[in-house]
Amino acid sequence: MDEVTGAQLIAESLKAQKVDYMFGIVGVPIIEVAMAAQAAGIRYVGMRNEQAACYAASAVGYITGRPGACLVVSGPGLIHALGGMANANMNCWPVVVIGGSSDRNQETAGAFQEFPQVEACRLYSKFSARPSSLEAIPSVIEKAVRTSIYGRPGACYVDIAGDMVNAKVERSKVRFVSCCPPPPVSLADQGSVTEAISVLKAAKTPLVIIGKGAAYGRAETVLREFIEMSGLPFLPTPMGKGVLPDDHANCVAAARSRALLQADVILLFGARLNWMLHFGLPPRFNPNVKIIQVELCAEEMGNNVRPAVALLGDISAVATQLLMCVRRDGWKYPSNAEWWSTLKSKIAANAKISKALALQSTVPLNYYTVFHHISQLLPYDCIIVSEGANTMDIGRTMLNNYLPRHRLDAGTFGTMGVGLGFAIAAAAVEASQNTGRRVVCVEGDSAFGFSGMEVETMCRYSLPVVVIVVNNNGIYSGVDSETWKEMKQMGELTSVAPPVSLLPDARYDEVMKAFGGRGLLVRTVEELRSALQLSLSDWERPSLINVLIDPSSDRKQQEFPWLTRSNL
Repeated sequence: MDEVTGAQLIAESLKAQKVDYMFGIVGVPIIEVAMAAQAAGIRYVGMRNEQAACYAASAVGYITGRPGACLVVSGPGLIHALGGMANANMNCWPVVVIGGSSDRNQETAGAFQEFPQVEACRLYSKFSARPSSLEAIPSVIEKAVRTSIYGRPGACYVDIAGDMVNAKVERSKVRFVSCCPPPPVSLADQGSVTEAISVLKAAKTPLVIIGKGAAYGRAETVLREFIEMSGLPFLPTPMGKGVLPDDHANCVAAARSRALLQADVILLFGARLNWMLHFGLPPRFNPNVKIIQVELCAEEMGNNVRPAVALLGDISAVATQLLMCVRRDGWKYPSNAEWWSTLKSKIAANAKISKALALQSTVPLNYYTVFHHISQLLPYDCIIVSEGANTMDIGRTMLNNYLPRHRLDAGTFGTMGVGLGFAIAAAAVEASQNTGRRVVCVEGDSAFGFSGMEVETMCRYSLPVVVIVVNNNGIYSGVDSETWKEMKQMGELTSVAPPVSLLPDARYDEVMKAFGGRGLLVRTVEELRSALQLSLSDWERPSLINVLIDPSSDRKQQEFPWLTRSNL
């Protein structure tokens, strides 16, 4: 009699749905699930915190298009993962969380780590359920995976009672389900496509905005052809960077504020008019701007600004429809238009300001000098993970991306602490695919603190991630060591130390060294360049470069600052 355990059914069902990566922390009652996953051919990465594990699993979903799995224990373990689920839902990234729970015969009795997990996860996911029996596990797993990638992608949760993990059932009684097909592709109404082209043709100052939805939708090839054939300027959102290369002639990212303010028609590809785009409203946008919205989710249409034309459908498919119309009509926005002159003039002016800051080499260094030299040394095809306040914002403008899905950051939810989990996920995918691409994780010192212990995970699995901590001794800004000493003499630090301050000159590099990785302390341009070159040459272990910068270093003054003071 061929029997199979619940753990084996979970693992085999995930593998059947082409889930190839699992991140988690094991304990009662799900240790056997992780072991079964490895036996089924799923790569298991043991993390140090469930939140980071869920971040990593969701990043795999974004990078590969197939959800990663996050495996957590009951109660507190699942609660820790909720942050990752919420982040995945806000970013529209697929992830499947598998949570152990208390035995069924102990429900309501005060069981160990008993918690209403299915109910709790409904707020943070698209689908939340517990299989009613061992026989139902494959069908529930299939639905979770399918739901995570169909429509607007997001998080799904599957609850596994502790007594189901090692329980057995005859394999012949199980309802096995084949792999769900890729999401169905829908086209926009052709009349609306024709109307959109008419609106674009009538525009004097048009702009295309490319969001991370276009990156997830694998629309890079058709969008490049559309941009080059139409001659339109484009602006990427932070994770839309790389769908078209940042150095493309039509990219106007360096004139972002001017482009948004003066555009009379904006074509949105996979981007939402939320806080990241100032809701599409004045004073950052022209009050009379016409929006052409290309969107997969009907409910998103008209949020904050009613579109002049709504194009509901798959991003790549709708972009193809628009391209066909442009090609048929032979239309191209004139390269000698005054709009292009305005944008290029602003790009040149902003570049001049940034260059002046970048060429400063006084010690302590500033952000612009650090990023200028990092950008010169990074490989063309590297994956850049970035988080922090000024670190992420300035890095977005100075560290170019040339390939799609090669930038991961705090995203729509503005979540700090995602960096190391994202970097581990990217490195695991790169290692398994043997691509030869480097993963570089650029962190603010505050952001690093959220999940810094994950450097042990990197060392344990020999993931050659290069972590760069841009250390200004605080959140937004800090104080130098002398000022810190003076404050200690003034009284109790809990009363006098600025809430944004962190320990001056903290040795984050020593944390990496403690686990066997390479740790490097940097104060000068020469030390930075030497440390980064050395780290990029090492494929055997991770590195952490601790770059001490001026605690008062800040962003350059902006005509229309992109980010207001917030959690970012």
